[in-house]
Amino acid sequence: MRRREFITLIGGAAATWPIAARAQQPALPVVGFIRDGSADANARFAAAFRKGLNETGYVEGQNVTIEYHWLEGQYDRLPALMADLVGRRVAVIATPGIVPTLAAKAATTTIPIVFGVGDDPVRLGLVTNLARPGGNATGINFFVNEVAAKRLRLLHDLVPKAVRIAVLVNLAKASTEEFTLRAVQEAAPTLGLQIQILNASTIGEIDAAFATIARDHSDALLVAPDAFFVSRRVQFITLTARDRIPATYSLRDYVAIGGLMSYGTNLADSFHQVGVYTGSILKGAKPADLPVVQATKFEFVINLQTARALGIEVPPGVLSIADEVIE
Repeated sequence: MRRREFITLIGGAAATWPIAARAQQPALPVVGFIRDGSADANARFAAAFRKGLNETGYVEGQNVTIEYHWLEGQYDRLPALMADLVGRRVAVIATPGIVPTLAAKAATTTIPIVFGVGDDPVRLGLVTNLARPGGNATGINFFVNEVAAKRLRLLHDLVPKAVRIAVLVNLAKASTEEFTLRAVQEAAPTLGLQIQILNASTIGEIDAAFATIARDHSDALLVAPDAFFVSRRVQFITLTARDRIPATYSLRDYVAIGGLMSYGTNLADSFHQVGVYTGSILKGAKPADLPVVQATKFEFVINLQTARALGIEVPPGVLSIADEVIE
Protein backbone atom coordinates (compact mmCIF):
# COMPACT_ATOMS: atom_id res chain seq x y z
CA MET A 1 0.00 0.00 0.00
CA ARG A 2 1.36 3.40 -0.97
CA ARG A 3 1.94 5.99 1.74
CA ARG A 4 -0.78 8.35 0.45
CA GLU A 5 -3.39 5.56 0.40
CA PHE A 6 -2.43 4.53 3.94
CA ILE A 7 -2.84 8.11 5.28
CA THR A 8 -6.20 8.45 3.52
CA LEU A 9 -7.41 5.16 5.00
CA ILE A 10 -6.35 6.10 8.55
CA GLY A 11 -7.80 9.60 8.22
CA GLY A 12 -11.13 8.27 6.99
CA ALA A 13 -11.36 5.77 9.82
CA ALA A 14 -10.55 8.44 12.39
CA ALA A 15 -13.26 10.64 11.00
CA THR A 16 -15.82 7.91 11.57
CA TRP A 17 -14.80 7.14 15.15
CA PRO A 18 -16.50 10.18 16.78
CA ILE A 19 -19.67 9.43 14.83
CA ALA A 20 -19.68 5.83 15.96
CA ALA A 21 -18.95 6.87 19.53
CA ARG A 22 -21.79 9.36 19.50
CA ALA A 23 -24.14 6.74 18.10
CA GLN A 24 -23.31 4.45 20.98
CA GLN A 25 -23.98 7.08 23.65
CA PRO A 26 -27.41 6.61 25.24
CA ALA A 27 -29.94 9.35 24.58
CA LEU A 28 -30.68 11.68 27.49
CA PRO A 29 -33.87 10.92 29.42
CA VAL A 30 -36.72 13.24 28.42
CA VAL A 31 -39.01 14.98 30.90
CA GLY A 32 -42.24 16.38 29.51
CA PHE A 33 -43.08 19.52 31.54
CA ILE A 34 -46.66 20.66 30.95
CA ARG A 35 -48.11 23.83 32.42
CA ASP A 36 -50.94 26.20 31.61
CA GLY A 37 -50.16 29.83 30.93
CA SER A 38 -47.18 31.21 29.04
CA ALA A 39 -43.43 30.74 29.33
CA ASP A 40 -43.11 34.29 30.67
CA ALA A 41 -45.74 33.79 33.38
CA ASN A 42 -44.08 30.55 34.46
CA ALA A 43 -40.42 31.58 34.28
CA ARG A 44 -40.03 31.76 38.07
CA PHE A 45 -41.69 28.38 38.56
CA ALA A 46 -39.74 26.65 35.78
CA ALA A 47 -36.53 27.90 37.42
CA ALA A 48 -37.66 26.44 40.76
CA PHE A 49 -38.41 23.13 39.04
CA ARG A 50 -34.92 23.01 37.52
CA LYS A 51 -33.39 23.86 40.90
CA GLY A 52 -35.12 20.82 42.40
CA LEU A 53 -33.84 18.66 39.55
CA ASN A 54 -30.32 20.01 40.03
CA GLU A 55 -30.35 19.03 43.69
CA THR A 56 -30.84 15.41 42.67
CA GLY A 57 -27.93 15.56 40.24
CA TYR A 58 -29.77 16.32 36.99
CA VAL A 59 -28.87 19.36 34.90
CA GLU A 60 -30.87 20.34 31.84
CA GLY A 61 -28.89 19.75 28.66
CA GLN A 62 -26.20 17.72 30.40
CA ASN A 63 -27.89 14.56 31.61
CA VAL A 64 -31.59 15.28 31.08
CA THR A 65 -33.72 16.91 28.41
CA ILE A 66 -36.73 18.97 29.45
CA GLU A 67 -39.49 19.58 26.92
CA TYR A 68 -41.61 22.56 27.96
CA HIS A 69 -45.21 22.68 26.79
CA TRP A 70 -47.10 25.89 27.62
CA LEU A 71 -50.84 25.45 27.12
CA GLU A 72 -51.85 29.13 27.30
CA GLY A 73 -55.46 28.12 27.94
CA GLN A 74 -55.63 25.78 24.95
CA TYR A 75 -56.72 22.65 26.79
CA ASP A 76 -57.87 21.01 23.55
CA ARG A 77 -54.18 20.45 22.80
CA LEU A 78 -53.80 18.03 25.69
CA PRO A 79 -55.02 14.75 24.13
CA ALA A 80 -52.62 14.99 21.17
CA LEU A 81 -49.79 16.21 23.39
CA MET A 82 -50.21 13.35 25.85
CA ALA A 83 -50.48 10.81 23.03
CA ASP A 84 -47.17 12.09 21.66
CA LEU A 85 -45.36 11.94 25.02
CA VAL A 86 -46.72 8.47 25.77
CA GLY A 87 -45.91 7.25 22.26
CA ARG A 88 -42.30 8.37 22.66
CA ARG A 89 -42.09 6.81 26.14
CA VAL A 90 -40.66 9.89 27.85
CA ALA A 91 -39.02 9.19 31.21
CA VAL A 92 -41.31 11.38 33.36
CA ILE A 93 -44.31 13.63 32.78
CA ALA A 94 -44.27 16.65 35.16
CA THR A 95 -47.66 18.32 35.43
CA PRO A 96 -47.95 21.21 37.91
CA GLY A 97 -51.68 21.87 37.49
CA ILE A 98 -54.90 19.86 37.79
CA VAL A 99 -56.00 19.89 34.15
CA PRO A 100 -52.72 18.57 32.65
CA THR A 101 -52.40 16.11 35.54
CA LEU A 102 -55.82 14.60 34.88
CA ALA A 103 -55.00 14.40 31.18
CA ALA A 104 -51.71 12.63 31.90
CA LYS A 105 -53.36 10.18 34.29
CA ALA A 106 -55.96 9.34 31.64
CA ALA A 107 -53.25 8.83 29.00
CA THR A 108 -50.90 6.42 30.80
CA THR A 109 -50.74 4.02 33.70
CA THR A 110 -47.05 3.23 33.27
CA ILE A 111 -45.06 6.42 32.62
CA PRO A 112 -44.28 8.17 35.93
CA ILE A 113 -46.25 11.36 36.57
CA VAL A 114 -45.17 14.03 39.05
CA PHE A 115 -48.06 16.39 39.70
CA GLY A 116 -48.77 19.58 41.57
CA VAL A 117 -52.46 20.03 42.34
CA GLY A 118 -54.53 22.33 44.50
CA ASP A 119 -57.18 19.76 45.34
CA ASP A 120 -57.17 16.43 47.21
CA PRO A 121 -55.21 13.95 45.02
CA VAL A 122 -57.20 11.02 46.45
CA ARG A 123 -60.53 12.66 45.62
CA LEU A 124 -59.24 13.38 42.11
CA GLY A 125 -58.35 9.70 41.66
CA LEU A 126 -54.65 10.39 41.16
CA VAL A 127 -53.48 8.26 44.09
CA THR A 128 -55.07 5.70 46.40
CA ASN A 129 -53.30 6.94 49.51
CA LEU A 130 -51.23 10.05 50.29
CA ALA A 131 -48.58 8.10 52.19
CA ARG A 132 -48.28 5.33 49.60
CA PRO A 133 -49.71 6.53 46.27
CA GLY A 134 -49.68 3.03 44.81
CA GLY A 135 -49.69 3.86 41.09
CA ASN A 136 -47.66 5.76 38.52
CA ALA A 137 -48.33 9.22 39.97
CA THR A 138 -47.16 11.23 42.96
CA GLY A 139 -46.35 14.86 43.70
CA ILE A 140 -47.47 17.74 45.86
CA ASN A 141 -50.79 19.13 47.05
CA PHE A 142 -50.38 22.89 47.31
CA PHE A 143 -53.83 23.81 48.65
CA VAL A 144 -54.60 26.52 46.09
CA ASN A 145 -58.34 26.16 46.51
CA GLU A 146 -58.44 25.41 50.24
CA VAL A 147 -57.03 28.85 51.11
CA ALA A 148 -59.69 30.75 49.12
CA ALA A 149 -61.79 31.34 52.24
CA LYS A 150 -58.83 32.79 54.12
CA ARG A 151 -57.99 35.03 51.16
CA LEU A 152 -61.55 36.37 51.34
CA ARG A 153 -61.24 36.98 55.11
CA LEU A 154 -57.96 38.85 54.67
CA LEU A 155 -59.55 41.03 51.98
CA HIS A 156 -62.39 41.78 54.38
CA ASP A 157 -59.89 42.67 57.12
CA LEU A 158 -57.99 44.97 54.77
CA VAL A 159 -61.09 46.62 53.27
CA PRO A 160 -63.80 46.19 55.95
CA LYS A 161 -66.25 48.52 54.21
CA ALA A 162 -66.35 46.32 51.09
CA VAL A 163 -69.59 44.31 51.02
CA ARG A 164 -70.19 43.36 47.38
CA ILE A 165 -67.32 41.13 46.30
CA ALA A 166 -66.88 40.08 42.67
CA VAL A 167 -65.21 36.67 42.28
CA LEU A 168 -63.57 36.06 38.92
CA VAL A 169 -63.06 32.44 37.86
CA ASN A 170 -62.11 30.61 34.68
CA LEU A 171 -64.95 28.16 34.12
CA ALA A 172 -63.06 26.60 31.22
CA LYS A 173 -61.55 24.67 34.15
CA ALA A 174 -64.88 24.09 35.88
CA SER A 175 -63.71 20.91 37.62
CA THR A 176 -61.06 22.90 39.49
CA GLU A 177 -62.81 26.22 40.00
CA GLU A 178 -65.81 24.71 41.78
CA PHE A 179 -63.77 24.27 44.95
CA THR A 180 -62.75 27.92 45.04
CA LEU A 181 -66.36 28.93 44.51
CA ARG A 182 -67.64 26.61 47.21
CA ALA A 183 -65.09 27.85 49.76
CA VAL A 184 -65.84 31.51 49.02
CA GLN A 185 -69.61 31.04 49.01
CA GLU A 186 -69.50 29.24 52.35
CA ALA A 187 -67.28 31.90 53.95
CA ALA A 188 -69.10 34.97 52.60
CA PRO A 189 -72.23 34.86 54.85
CA THR A 190 -70.13 34.54 58.00
CA LEU A 191 -68.40 37.79 57.04
CA GLY A 192 -71.57 39.58 55.95
CA LEU A 193 -70.45 39.66 52.32
CA GLN A 194 -72.38 39.35 49.05
CA ILE A 195 -70.69 37.35 46.30
CA GLN A 196 -71.04 37.92 42.56
CA ILE A 197 -69.53 35.21 40.34
CA LEU A 198 -67.98 36.30 37.05
CA ASN A 199 -66.35 34.11 34.39
CA ALA A 200 -63.46 34.82 32.04
CA SER A 201 -61.30 32.56 29.91
CA THR A 202 -60.14 35.07 27.26
CA ILE A 203 -58.63 38.54 27.21
CA GLY A 204 -61.92 39.99 26.00
CA GLU A 205 -63.88 38.27 28.76
CA ILE A 206 -61.58 39.78 31.40
CA ASP A 207 -62.37 43.22 29.97
CA ALA A 208 -66.08 42.36 29.98
CA ALA A 209 -65.89 41.20 33.60
CA PHE A 210 -64.43 44.55 34.65
CA ALA A 211 -67.19 46.34 32.77
CA THR A 212 -69.70 44.33 34.81
CA ILE A 213 -67.86 45.12 38.05
CA ALA A 214 -68.04 48.84 37.25
CA ARG A 215 -71.69 48.67 36.22
CA ASP A 216 -72.74 46.78 39.36
CA HIS A 217 -70.56 48.91 41.67
CA SER A 218 -68.74 45.98 43.24
CA ASP A 219 -66.64 47.02 46.23
CA ALA A 220 -63.74 44.59 45.72
CA LEU A 221 -62.52 41.71 43.58
CA LEU A 222 -61.19 38.23 44.35
CA VAL A 223 -59.32 36.65 41.44
CA ALA A 224 -59.31 32.84 41.55
CA PRO A 225 -56.06 30.91 41.07
CA ASP A 226 -55.52 30.31 37.37
CA ALA A 227 -52.43 30.10 35.18
CA PHE A 228 -54.14 32.01 32.37
CA PHE A 229 -54.97 34.82 34.79
CA VAL A 230 -51.33 34.91 35.90
CA SER A 231 -50.27 35.33 32.27
CA ARG A 232 -52.66 38.33 32.10
CA ARG A 233 -51.51 39.88 35.40
CA VAL A 234 -50.50 43.17 33.75
CA GLN A 235 -54.02 43.47 32.34
CA PHE A 236 -55.47 42.91 35.82
CA ILE A 237 -53.24 45.51 37.44
CA THR A 238 -54.04 48.05 34.72
CA LEU A 239 -57.79 47.53 35.03
CA THR A 240 -57.93 47.53 38.82
CA ALA A 241 -55.89 50.76 38.92
CA ARG A 242 -58.12 52.35 36.30
CA ASP A 243 -61.31 51.42 38.11
CA ARG A 244 -59.83 51.88 41.60
CA ILE A 245 -61.02 48.43 42.69
CA PRO A 246 -59.27 46.63 45.58
CA ALA A 247 -58.34 43.13 44.48
CA THR A 248 -56.84 40.04 46.05
CA TYR A 249 -54.92 37.30 44.26
CA SER A 250 -53.36 33.92 44.97
CA LEU A 251 -49.77 34.79 43.99
CA ARG A 252 -47.31 37.53 44.85
CA ASP A 253 -46.56 37.88 41.11
CA TYR A 254 -49.57 40.21 40.89
CA VAL A 255 -48.58 42.24 43.96
CA ALA A 256 -44.99 42.63 42.79
CA ILE A 257 -46.20 44.64 39.78
CA GLY A 258 -48.86 46.70 41.57
CA GLY A 259 -51.61 44.40 42.83
CA LEU A 260 -53.03 45.18 46.27
CA MET A 261 -52.60 41.86 48.10
CA SER A 262 -52.19 38.13 47.73
CA TYR A 263 -52.41 35.09 49.93
CA GLY A 264 -51.65 31.52 48.96
CA THR A 265 -49.18 28.71 48.75
CA ASN A 266 -45.60 29.58 47.91
CA LEU A 267 -45.82 28.02 44.45
CA ALA A 268 -42.10 28.33 43.75
CA ASP A 269 -41.48 26.00 46.68
CA SER A 270 -44.07 23.57 45.31
CA PHE A 271 -42.48 23.55 41.85
CA HIS A 272 -39.13 22.95 43.51
CA GLN A 273 -40.59 19.82 45.11
CA VAL A 274 -41.94 18.65 41.74
CA GLY A 275 -38.37 18.96 40.44
CA VAL A 276 -36.95 17.00 43.37
CA TYR A 277 -39.44 14.16 42.85
CA THR A 278 -38.80 14.15 39.10
CA GLY A 279 -35.08 13.75 39.73
CA SER A 280 -35.68 11.02 42.31
CA ILE A 281 -37.70 9.04 39.77
CA LEU A 282 -35.02 9.51 37.12
CA LYS A 283 -32.60 7.97 39.63
CA GLY A 284 -34.83 4.92 40.04
CA ALA A 285 -37.44 5.74 42.69
CA LYS A 286 -40.99 4.53 42.01
CA PRO A 287 -43.90 6.99 42.20
CA ALA A 288 -45.89 4.39 44.15
CA ASP A 289 -43.36 4.64 47.00
CA LEU A 290 -43.01 8.44 47.13
CA PRO A 291 -45.59 9.98 49.49
CA VAL A 292 -47.59 12.97 48.30
CA VAL A 293 -46.09 16.08 49.87
CA GLN A 294 -48.37 18.58 51.58
CA ALA A 295 -47.42 22.22 50.98
CA THR A 296 -46.34 23.99 54.16
CA LYS A 297 -45.21 27.41 52.93
CA PHE A 298 -47.85 30.10 52.55
CA GLU A 299 -47.34 33.81 51.96
CA PHE A 300 -49.42 36.94 52.57
CA VAL A 301 -48.13 39.92 50.58
CA ILE A 302 -49.35 43.53 50.64
CA ASN A 303 -48.40 46.39 48.34
CA LEU A 304 -48.50 49.56 50.49
CA GLN A 305 -48.05 51.90 47.53
CA THR A 306 -51.15 50.44 45.87
CA ALA A 307 -53.08 50.64 49.15
CA ARG A 308 -52.24 54.34 49.45
CA ALA A 309 -53.25 54.93 45.82
CA LEU A 310 -56.64 53.37 46.60
CA GLY A 311 -57.03 55.39 49.78
CA ILE A 312 -56.79 52.27 51.97
CA GLU A 313 -55.22 52.55 55.40
CA VAL A 314 -53.82 49.12 56.21
CA PRO A 315 -54.82 48.13 59.78
CA PRO A 316 -51.80 47.47 62.03
CA GLY A 317 -53.11 43.98 62.80
CA VAL A 318 -53.18 43.08 59.10
CA LEU A 319 -49.76 44.61 58.51
CA SER A 320 -48.27 42.63 61.38
CA ILE A 321 -49.18 39.25 59.88
CA ALA A 322 -47.96 40.02 56.34
CA ASP A 323 -45.03 37.88 55.22
CA GLU A 324 -43.90 40.59 52.80
CA VAL A 325 -44.74 44.27 52.52
CA ILE A 326 -43.90 45.97 49.21
CA GLU A 327 -43.34 49.71 49.67
